[in-house]
Amino acid sequence: MLKIVITGPESTGKSTLAKQLAAHFNAQLVDEFARTYLTNLGRAYTQSDLLIIAKGQIKAEYKAIADNPTLLICDTSLEVIKIWSEFKYGSCDPFITNGLSNNLPDLYLLMTPDLPWQPDPLRENPDDRDQIFELYKKELKISGVPFYKIWGNEKERFKMAKEVIEKNSPEI
Repeated sequence: MLKIVITGPESTGKSTLAKQLAAHFNAQLVDEFARTYLTNLGRAYTQSDLLIIAKGQIKAEYKAIADNPTLLICDTSLEVIKIWSEFKYGSCDPFITNGLSNNLPDLYLLMTPDLPWQPDPLRENPDDRDQIFELYKKELKISGVPFYKIWGNEKERFKMAKEVIEKNSPEI
């Protein structure tokens, strides 16, 4: 199984690309658990909610892995929660950092913040995307997992990501 995580700052087209790639490759898709959790929360979230989100994301990934897919596409993963926790709160729960270390993908696709900001009730940082992007680059370098930057409009992003996946998994 090849596990690919689409990651990057808010409003960079992660969910759109994840759905496109899963459909194109007939791959198993793991949606972003945080979106479902926060939509149903009914209050402002706190740092302790990030731990619940991390556990939900891990559970969703394990459930998808149990289906033994050839290709697993994850619309974000624990690196997002770790980076956001450190950025917003200055720290991160060890469960999240350990979970990240124990659930690394085979490949990251890092979305650049070159798309226009799209307002969304769950998004918080329209002005810090470049700064946060640099945090992602640093985190992914530390992980040791190969990553590729994906940029351009929606069509260009899909084409670039598709080519990266095909290059890294010729049997797909």
